Amino acid sequence: MTGAAPVAGPVDEDAFRAAVGRLPAGVAVVTVVRRGIAHATTVNSVVSVSLDPPLLLFCVHTDSRLRDVLDEADAWAVSVLADDQGDVADWLASPGRPAVGQLDRVPHTPATVSGAPWIDGAAAWFDCRTAAVHPAGDHDVVVGTVVAAVQGPAAAGGLVHLRGRVRGVR
Repeated sequence: MTGAAPVAGPVDEDAFRAAVGRLPAGVAVVTVVRRGIAHATTVNSVVSVSLDPPLLLFCVHTDSRLRDVLDEADAWAVSVLADDQGDVADWLASPGRPAVGQLDRVPHTPATVSGAPWIDGAAAWFDCRTAAVHPAGDHDVVVGTVVAAVQGPAAAGGLVHLRGRVRGVR
């Protein structure tokens, strides 16, 4: 192993953040509709869990607006962002964006089952129903049963979060 030797004991938060920042992660947007209002957030933790039954999971901070909304809505949508949608990822990850109307500047279409917004131009879309929520430190792991899956244009690349930046990949 090249680099610093592992140290026993508590892991420094900054060291952990820097090291895990080297793990490329796909970038997606999770959306939910509650009381007629669309809520959205950028995530880099969407993972395929199972093919039979089809399951996805994502992680959400326990004190985020989206986490609160998930307590009242059992259906949500995922848009896997295409390589040219870095501006969408940045906007929906920005703190202080309005709770109402945050998708006004982002073209979207209602998902086929949940009605939650699918981001137009994405590389793929999923519609899910919450199957389980598991606490995990300062985040919750939300597992969903996939009820619809659609591929975007064949030429669409994807977005990857790496070393604190969003990068397009083809």
